[in-house]
Amino acid sequence: MSDTVLIAGGGIAGLSLALTLHQIGVRARVFESARQMRPLGVGVNLQPNAVRELFDLGLGAEVLDRVGVPAQEWALVGLNGREVYAEPRGRYAGYHWPQYAVHRGAFHMALYQAVVDRLGADAVVLGAKVTGYTQTDAGLSAQITHADGRVEDVAGALLIGADGIHSKVRAQMHPQQPPIHWGGAIMWRGTVRAKPLRTGSSFVGLGTHRHRIVFYPISAPDADGLAEINWIAEVTVDPSHGWQQDGWFRPVEIADFAHHFADFRYDWLDVPAMLQGADCAYENPMIDRDPLETWVSGRVALMGDAAHPMYPTGSNGASQAIVDGRVLGAMMLEHGVTQDALAAYDAKLCAPISAVQLRNRGAGPFGLLNLLDARTGGVFDDIDAVIPPKERAEFMAGYKAAAGFAMEALNAAPPTIAPGARLG
Repeated sequence: MSDTVLIAGGGIAGLSLALTLHQIGVRARVFESARQMRPLGVGVNLQPNAVRELFDLGLGAEVLDRVGVPAQEWALVGLNGREVYAEPRGRYAGYHWPQYAVHRGAFHMALYQAVVDRLGADAVVLGAKVTGYTQTDAGLSAQITHADGRVEDVAGALLIGADGIHSKVRAQMHPQQPPIHWGGAIMWRGTVRAKPLRTGSSFVGLGTHRHRIVFYPISAPDADGLAEINWIAEVTVDPSHGWQQDGWFRPVEIADFAHHFADFRYDWLDVPAMLQGADCAYENPMIDRDPLETWVSGRVALMGDAAHPMYPTGSNGASQAIVDGRVLGAMMLEHGVTQDALAAYDAKLCAPISAVQLRNRGAGPFGLLNLLDARTGGVFDDIDAVIPPKERAEFMAGYKAAAGFAMEALNAAPPTIAPGARLG
């Protein structure tokens, strides 16, 4: 039987796992359906719990500063332009590790380059999609469909499905799973060159839980004082007729949606002007899947969006994918490259992260805006009279604890994988 762990998908989840397995002395091979790795996507946040794992992988500030910027603040602002809640983030809050806002494509390419450098160019097979698997007591075989139509079976010790929300591995493991869930929220995403606001590295969510815009810098300012700002504009519509567009992610014109935000003008921000200056715009529905009772079947496990696709309201989808890989590695150190390791991983993460999925579907930390809307319709003079400071702080603390980045617990926790730990 092969001792290699087969990984379906070369996204953030699959590449992070490959780096972790290499670090602990386990052979890994990644199969990625794209024929060429390209820097796709716009901004994502990496929470301190994920940055800790990246640092432990040897991907420190010298790498992350090239693809993003440390976040200083997380803030919510009401539709009237007034602050609802704000808190420092990362090291500015007292964490031992920073929080980063990064360009997703640039970060993905940095992970890919690290895999190629450490594992070798042949560790990632491009133009190759895992379309099924067969397992017996003696071992496992993954069906690989290549871009040229060729199909082959590849033997491995374990198969890890890191192949995203449309995962073929998940579909075989859970053939009766419900379809992708869409609750009616439509997102338009893009970037714009603009002057960073507030601290200069603030994540700002403005509006209501059904009508808002989110923006944050993903680069340091240049000499002209301008940075690359990631923005996400959202509205919620009636989802009863389902998603009517072809595909899940498509380029659109600013004029197609900018009218929804025509009144988002304040003395400190002009959203229509910001949108008009955007470099690009992409439309996609805010989607997820219902949680699973298990991510594991024998020698096969799911991770990342294949296991727990979640609304981006908590800014922790990519972070959890990285943590998944590190926990998988830790369980292999304890149990070997075995089904027992997968079972231990499942027991540790599946239930609590499934709960986070549902929290994010219910607006995650943006739930404060739900409270504001329910109590005042979103308009207020004194936020302390509407949602007292203690209630706001407890709300946010509860989310961070559930999502695995409560500061005191994270700072006190031992490394997921001890320095120098290797299997055997």
